[in-house]
Amino acid sequence: MVANPVWGQYGGRYSYDFLNIAPHARLAGLGGVNVSYADKDLNFFFSNPATAGDTLSGWASASYLFYVADIGQASFATTQTFKKIGTLSFGVQHMGYGEIDGLDAAGSSTGTFNSGETALVIGKTHQVSFFRLGVSLKGVFSNLAGFSSSAVMLDLGGVFIHPQHDLTVGLVIKNIGFVLSDYSESSNTKLPFDVQAGVTYKPEHMPLRFSATVYNLARGSVYDDPNDEDTSGTLDKVMSHLNFGAEVLLHRNVNVLVGYNFLRQSELKAESGGGGSGFTFGLAAKIKSVDIVLGSSRYSVGNSNYTFTVAANLDKMIFKKREL
Repeated sequence: MVANPVWGQYGGRYSYDFLNIAPHARLAGLGGVNVSYADKDLNFFFSNPATAGDTLSGWASASYLFYVADIGQASFATTQTFKKIGTLSFGVQHMGYGEIDGLDAAGSSTGTFNSGETALVIGKTHQVSFFRLGVSLKGVFSNLAGFSSSAVMLDLGGVFIHPQHDLTVGLVIKNIGFVLSDYSESSNTKLPFDVQAGVTYKPEHMPLRFSATVYNLARGSVYDDPNDEDTSGTLDKVMSHLNFGAEVLLHRNVNVLVGYNFLRQSELKAESGGGGSGFTFGLAAKIKSVDIVLGSSRYSVGNSNYTFTVAANLDKMIFKKREL
């Protein structure tokens, strides 16, 4: 048997880290981090509540991530405009860890158990000229091996929408809140607080839409070495805060998605090679009032993970357009 050493991964310092895994296929295909992709896909309200405008009202979406082993993540979202309170977005994000074998201190079986984590999200937006502000409230519930925890968090976001060009700039402060109940008396649960900013731009005469996002801005160095030895250079430290994504607009109804996440590549690269973990890909197709998106990414060495999303404009397909 041959063992390949890998770089230390940043995950594990914070609880509820499933919130940082892309909950839908388009985000997965664009590298996993994006806070500026506004008014084109309702699911981006999970990343920044200000990205969901009233033009997305009536849309509903369902996604599923085929993760490693038996682990999977399902998410559901919808955006609706109400006459008195404006546009609201609703979402559910659930990570199921499958059936796990339990062992006692002596290694004897104690049976099997199921674990999972769930976030219930509601978001509200408000437009002021070319700026849109958004806030989302999240109730997060975690059950790991019989130990439970819950928390309440807020995301505060904003988006600038250029009046003439296909240009949006986004900023979000994520996961502000407090723990309602901890896993145990000795637990020290930390929320995955973060500040993220990004820009999405489509040149007028190019069939491409580019996105660049900076994240982990509240965490300084994101390199995690088991021996606490930070050997990364300045360029690596800067790149570890950047995520790049692009859409190739082959047709008005067919797009190819590509992305690159330097931190993910660094975390999952083995010494013998296999640095493709930082690259992501996807394909999006629109058929009348239905969007179908497939995203591919890698969160483990040697394994690809796929996310599938179906979104539909229910106002056009089922209901008559109306104010609620």
